[in-house]
Amino acid sequence: MAKVESHRGLIVWQKAMDLAVETYRLTSKFPASENYRLVSQITRAAASVPANIAEGNARATKRDYANFLAIARGSLMETETLLMLAIRLQFVPQEETEHALGLVTEISKMLTVLRSRLNE
Repeated sequence: MAKVESHRGLIVWQKAMDLAVETYRLTSKFPASENYRLVSQITRAAASVPANIAEGNARATKRDYANFLAIARGSLMETETLLMLAIRLQFVPQEETEHALGLVTEISKMLTVLRSRLNE
């Protein structure tokens, strides 16, 4: 596995940042009554994905790194679930979430591969 200079060089981190930005864009359309409920929860979950990838990358051991990638994947699944809840609550049309949900799938696969490489 090639070593990258920092987490910023990881494609999975870049895509996770894109997902966080997209989540903020989508939640800006939610009702104001959701600002301290669903908006707060979903944006926190989305921001946790790249944050945990970065923190794991900075850790001294592969085991610690893999653990933070697992945490990032958990936050990713939380983000997906909350986006799907927003669709069901009709806060955002499903077609507007397609890009974000596509990123979730892509990031999930990338995290799985990266984690498996760390465990080799």
